[in-house]
Amino acid sequence: MGSVESMQWVRNSLGEGAAVLAGFLAKDANVESITHIGQILSDCFRSGNKALVCGNGGSACDAIHLAEEFTGRYRKDRKPLPVIPLTDSAHLTCVANDYGFEEVFARGVLAYGKPGDVLVAISTSGNSKNVIRAVEEAVRLGMKLVLLLGRDGGALKGKGDAEIRVEAVNTDRIQEVHMTVLHIVIEIVERELFPENYSG
Repeated sequence: MGSVESMQWVRNSLGEGAAVLAGFLAKDANVESITHIGQILSDCFRSGNKALVCGNGGSACDAIHLAEEFTGRYRKDRKPLPVIPLTDSAHLTCVANDYGFEEVFARGVLAYGKPGDVLVAISTSGNSKNVIRAVEEAVRLGMKLVLLLGRDGGALKGKGDAEIRVEAVNTDRIQEVHMTVLHIVIEIVERELFPENYSG
């Protein structure tokens, strides 16, 4: 059993997370943006294209998580969908060594991206230089852009075809909402492409 003090700290932390999510949910624009993101990815897969996804640190973990939910399974069996996280360690260290860390995601976009594909770029600050460079290359290639941002959106605010922004101070709270958004986006795509998984 934890102490009364530690249990109160846990309650406070859970309450803070719930408050951030509630504030996010209260804005209809956020619900509309999530729906739009789901539609962009559904259209992408339906037309035979793929998605690339990138981010740093915890956002890199979110990128990998999103990809494995699509290439593996989410709630029920269905065919895999093509999502590539730009997080391979050999690629990252090679490019960082030869070109600089700012280019690690841009090189991945250049390697795999083409018109009609989607780049999902995740940055809690909106100012990560390597994510910005990936966005620049995706735009040049004619890819669609989905942005998951935090705080004031940083340099990436307004750059996406669809984007969400979590107006929280702490990075961990932003990431918690980002993961919730990504899970809902996966469900939107499955409901669009595999409605039989949600019937009954």
